[in-house]
Amino acid sequence: MPASKRPPEPWHSFLKELDAAVNEPIRLDCIGGFVVTQYYGLDRPTGDVDVIELAPREAAEIVMGLGHKGSPLARKHRISLDRVGVAAVPENYEDRLVEMFPGVYRNLRLMALDPYDLALSKLQRNVQKDRDDVRFLARSIPLDLNILQERYRTELRWQLGVPDREDLTLQLWVEAIGEDRFKLTDSAS
Repeated sequence: MPASKRPPEPWHSFLKELDAAVNEPIRLDCIGGFVVTQYYGLDRPTGDVDVIELAPREAAEIVMGLGHKGSPLARKHRISLDRVGVAAVPENYEDRLVEMFPGVYRNLRLMALDPYDLALSKLQRNVQKDRDDVRFLARSIPLDLNILQERYRTELRWQLGVPDREDLTLQLWVEAIGEDRFKLTDSAS
């Protein structure tokens, strides 16, 4: 989890300016590289805060208007907010959200998906960066593969357009994580 109470620069200044722009509490449900790096601790570059849900709507529109890619604020800090329009996340993810930087901002509440939901949110896209993020989570948390598979079956699979493809992707991920764990255990012996 985060080593410090607030995010490093330029994230903190960017978020502080967004926070100052709204006069009511706003919740941002965050996924992607921002969560993997700023909450779970992976050291890799990322240039945006991927958000799947913002509430309430009026404050969300203000924040997105100020922080979207190409906005003056985004250009100033060289980072942006990105509302992810299509993201498959487990059905009950909201029950497991954790606030990333409690008490740091007056109105912004940046919420992180738990590691299983975060990993599963990367399943459909499945590019190398996503696989690397999942490998990191599997090592650092470490992910319980039974929980990952069960959550997929009960909360995500029914939402997917091509579930057979994602079944195979998840199976390949589980096998790769298992092999990775075997190699780590074998090299430690």
